[in-house]
Amino acid sequence: MFLRRLVIQLLAAILGLWLAARFVPNVGVNDGVKTLFLAGFILGILNCFFKPLIKALALPLRLLTLGLFGFVINMALLWGIDILFPQLILKGILPLFWTSLIIWGLGILLSLLIPKKKR
Repeated sequence: MFLRRLVIQLLAAILGLWLAARFVPNVGVNDGVKTLFLAGFILGILNCFFKPLIKALALPLRLLTLGLFGFVINMALLWGIDILFPQLILKGILPLFWTSLIIWGLGILLSLLIPKKKR
């Protein structure tokens, strides 16, 4: 179960960054595929390991905003990746929003497509 979640997060992050770099204005990658894969890999690891912890700590805010603060958490993690990788270009809040939305949507789509192991 954990390995499935890790694979989904990694694929969603890498594919989401690639799609955003191709279709969202003001999003790009300077060094090409290597930086894209490395940034996506680290984002997937953060989403898999640290995001549940951050979501648990921010539970009161998530309850107060009816879950919308979870999307702010997604954007903050992506912003951290943008700071960590100067080759990744995210200029402004709207490209950050759209890239987060793409990664979130891919995560949902991949979780539906990758079958669960039956016991």
